[in-house]
Amino acid sequence: MRSDPKIIIGVTGSIAAHKAVDLTSMLAKAGCHVRVVMTADAQKFITALPFKTLSRQPVVTDLYQEEEGWKPTHIELAEEADLLLIAPATAQTIAKLASGLADDALSCIALALNPKAGLLIAPAMNGKMWLHPATRQNVATLKSRGAEFIGPDEGMLSCGYEGVGRLWPVDKIAERALAMVTEKPAR
Repeated sequence: MRSDPKIIIGVTGSIAAHKAVDLTSMLAKAGCHVRVVMTADAQKFITALPFKTLSRQPVVTDLYQEEEGWKPTHIELAEEADLLLIAPATAQTIAKLASGLADDALSCIALALNPKAGLLIAPAMNGKMWLHPATRQNVATLKSRGAEFIGPDEGMLSCGYEGVGRLWPVDKIAERALAMVTEKPAR
């Protein structure tokens, strides 16, 4: 793996948001420079503290949150990223990305993402939402633009239904993310 690949993990408002903590830990331990971006809905499920601690980096929770330097944080992250990994990705986030909407830090980063960076999306939602024609069309649109999807998995869902919609196992998501940053030529 080339040294210090830069991975942005986008965490959205799913019950599976807590699993992104393990994903952050795995990628940081593998030598990646990990930055976490949380949507407002993600913050209803989990706080930024575990992500900050495990990544050893500030967590972006707001579009207007500024750090050092003169560039807006979302633009700087989008330019420097080797991979944008959205895990878990809700139906809402997938729809926003497919439509090109940019109303929060994560969707702005996705829209401004440097063209050499990969986009890996790990959906997690109710099975009916995943199978809805609108979501299927949004997934097809994103795939046609080069996004890669991993999952969702099948099993018991938090809503009490059995079916498709669970977040793919985080160790498998981490493996795929690491493979994507090693497959990319050095910039």
